[in-house]
Amino acid sequence: MSDADPTGTPDATEQAHHVVRLVRDVLGERAVLAACAHGSAVLGGLRPTSDVDVLVVLERRTTEAERRALTDALLAVSGARAYDGPARPVELSLVVHADVRPWRYPPVCEYLYGEWLRDDFEAGLTPAPAPCPDLAPLIAMARAGDVSLRGPLPSGLFDPVPEADLRAAIVAGVPGLLADLDGDTRNVLLTLARILTTLRDGRIRSKDEAAAALLPELPAEHRPVLVAARAQYLAGEYGSWAEELPAARAHAAYVAGAIKRAYSA
Repeated sequence: MSDADPTGTPDATEQAHHVVRLVRDVLGERAVLAACAHGSAVLGGLRPTSDVDVLVVLERRTTEAERRALTDALLAVSGARAYDGPARPVELSLVVHADVRPWRYPPVCEYLYGEWLRDDFEAGLTPAPAPCPDLAPLIAMARAGDVSLRGPLPSGLFDPVPEADLRAAIVAGVPGLLADLDGDTRNVLLTLARILTTLRDGRIRSKDEAAAALLPELPAEHRPVLVAARAQYLAGEYGSWAEELPAARAHAAYVAGAIKRAYSA
């Protein structure tokens, strides 16, 4: 995601660079070693509802006051409820370089901002450093895309993520996904498809590409909801799933079973 970003979305490119500037303004120039893109921007292009995914690598740890200031700054520029006006949702992860290189599992995330936590942030919650298995696929995506927003390329910043750690990390998120199924049906179905396809060949795909890869092998009764989820994602829509929830639950249970078998294989 640079001035020559292949996604063809200059608004998202500028938003990503703006997020990096916010981090530099709050933490200071010398604290920031590098910043890079991950997620949809490096997995085939941003879709209408894709987040702007940014990973910033730090030279030092942060203070609670710095994390609070950064959270307040992001509330102003991220998502449909941004104080400064609607924008793409931002997912910002900060890692201290010494916490992730040499690689160890689970890695520590120094700071995480995402719109799914907005209500907590607006109520006064300040993100704190914590172990974060999700950094394994995030760093794997960043290395695969190798797109720098500032400083060295991800391939030079991070060690490769061992296959065993990547597999463990993505499977660890399945219970949480299933718990969120009724409220975030589209994204849960697509993410389950991505987990299963990644377990099988080690490749992290975009959500729509993972769905397309999985559809041909699904039993006929489990295809329609994934087709619908993929179509909504590509169109940037969140359709009502009220009538389709029984079918979505059955599909999710089927794919979760396939994930369990693939992980154990």
